[in-house]
Amino acid sequence: MIMPPRLRKFALTAHVTTTVGWLGAVVVFLALAIVGLTSPDAQTVRGAYLVMEPTAWLVLVPLAFASLLTGIVQALGTTWGLFRHYWVLFKLLMALFITIVLLIYMETFSVMADVAVDPSADLALVRNASPMLHAALALLVLLVATVLAVYKPRGMTRYGWRKQHEQRAVSQP
Repeated sequence: MIMPPRLRKFALTAHVTTTVGWLGAVVVFLALAIVGLTSPDAQTVRGAYLVMEPTAWLVLVPLAFASLLTGIVQALGTTWGLFRHYWVLFKLLMALFITIVLLIYMETFSVMADVAVDPSADLALVRNASPMLHAALALLVLLVATVLAVYKPRGMTRYGWRKQHEQRAVSQP
């Protein structure tokens, strides 16, 4: 079902807003991870890792799900469809992948926070390059998805070709 123009614009606005928010939150996590790795101040290092877990639950996870959900609504409510074009399918798969990785990684955030909260823990145990690596890779994937959304490279899936030919056959007398 194709959405009416006002609803389509609302859905697009919701999708762009949540995705840009997700992208911004990932940039902040990358900055926190860099601070956690490079700061000479022990309290700053511990604080960076302590803030990651609750912020991930309250910001990253909701924005990831909101972006995924609004993207699916946007695709299903427009002529682009969810499975008709490779670029839409790739965006869906990338968003699903990084959302799943994020959910799996949430346990790591918890462990890092537990170590960071212990003042007797050696600072070398608190410092961890993993959040920086994950945030940098998530940023890269989100930027690739953004490029796909802007440039919309050609290429229809087999399903897309079949649906296009069915629509042409129905519209021709």
